[in-house]
Amino acid sequence: MSYLTKAIAPQLYLLTNDDEFELLYQKLETTLATGLIGLIQIRRKKTLALPNGSAQLFEEARRVVELAQSHNVPVVMNDNVDVAVQLGIGVHLGQQDGCATDARRFLGSAQIVGRTCHGSAALVEKAKSDGASYAAMGAIFASTTKPKAETISRQQLEAGCQKDIDICVIGGLTAENISNLKGLPIKYVAVVGDIMDLPVNQIAKRCQQWQQALSKWYTPA
Repeated sequence: MSYLTKAIAPQLYLLTNDDEFELLYQKLETTLATGLIGLIQIRRKKTLALPNGSAQLFEEARRVVELAQSHNVPVVMNDNVDVAVQLGIGVHLGQQDGCATDARRFLGSAQIVGRTCHGSAALVEKAKSDGASYAAMGAIFASTTKPKAETISRQQLEAGCQKDIDICVIGGLTAENISNLKGLPIKYVAVVGDIMDLPVNQIAKRCQQWQQALSKWYTPA
């Protein structure tokens, strides 16, 4: 199967981690300043678990959205359609986190709606028919963010890539191992730990390494 006629390399899709917010914000500033980020997902599970978590999450999300907009980078909210509607951003939904069709209706045609599809081409097809913007497949590799997530095969990923919807890959991806997926028609490469777990002063260099890896996406081995 040849994908080399597809000329556009994937974009980096950055997911937030659970750092203290001011540190997280510094990391986002540094990462966005590289110009390499195509999409941001706000995922703050520890914040949401606090007694005033919903209000705090909204304020954090508002600041992240303002920062991302200053760099012309779209944002999606993990799981929460109501907050996405209030902030005028997109949403990413797990399989147990609501209906993509409803999210599309609430958010309108202009916003990004993502759907977790694991390793199932059937779920990718369903995401497409429900109006999702992209289908997320993985885990590609084991990761520290979700260590219990089941990894998927190359065959499963290739089957999803044939469903005529943008594909996002996620799970344990690094600037070194992403070469294992070289040439596949992937829209987004989702990254958490390989960037967000670094100290602020190491992030720009790591993003440069990602840029070098992705620039070779469709070149011969």
